[in-house]
Amino acid sequence: MPRKSSNRPKAPKVGENPAWSVPGLREPRYSQSLERGLAILTCFTPDHPVLGIANIADELGMSRSTTHRYVITLVALGYLEQGASRKYRLGLKVTDLGMSALNATGLREHAHPYLEELRQRTSYTTSLAVLDGPEIVYVDRVRSLRRGQGAVDLNLHPGSRLPAYCTAMGKLLLANLPEQEQREILASMKLTKRGPNTITSKNALRDELDEVREESFAVNDEELAPELHSIAVPVRNEAREVVAAVSLAAHTSTISLGELVDALGPHLVSTADRISARLGYRRADEAVSR
Repeated sequence: MPRKSSNRPKAPKVGENPAWSVPGLREPRYSQSLERGLAILTCFTPDHPVLGIANIADELGMSRSTTHRYVITLVALGYLEQGASRKYRLGLKVTDLGMSALNATGLREHAHPYLEELRQRTSYTTSLAVLDGPEIVYVDRVRSLRRGQGAVDLNLHPGSRLPAYCTAMGKLLLANLPEQEQREILASMKLTKRGPNTITSKNALRDELDEVREESFAVNDEELAPELHSIAVPVRNEAREVVAAVSLAAHTSTISLGELVDALGPHLVSTADRISARLGYRRADEAVSR
């Protein structure tokens, strides 16, 4: 699909001040080099996560040689990564900044009491994660105290990463991406077998993501690791966008996947709704009644 940059606000051209207040260009402390580097990072959006030098240069009104010099520097520092066809996407250093921003905006703080309550109510491990390209990043995790559960907790903690395609939270978040971004991320993935039931066909994964998007619900049936299954539902913000996922994970010896879905799924949905409400989300029926 051709990129239509004219349909969205453009980042400020180099030499132009953005809408928010910044030091003037005549201010001795103002760094135009830093401005250019940050402006390049702002070109990457959920609708356009992969860009080439020409795309960035045209967006910012810079020469391609200058753009290439800044991009190479950002790659060396870890803020950008080079992929196929000499195109670029945001790198892991940006994720570190994003995690700091998540903590600053209070996502983990909003969610933690509800994850604790859900763990107490169900006795299983509860988690909150966001999507970063083809991976999920754990924002919070409250471990089960059940005997034997530690064997499938995989020593995960806030900041841990896992491939999105073989986790319930990852599939849920992938399913709710814009179509173009989802297509590009799936194209970059290598689906390797992690558990007995890992999905290793991209066509099968696309079919599953279609179902997940329709049902707003995802499961992991021993896809990440043997004897581990989990369920996940979305967390939404005020704009009704899916910004995170909440999950329950259990050892297969303690509960069947069917029981996990039928008996504990409603509790998980309730928890996600309460976290979403803290982020300003209101269900359609609530919005109408207000």
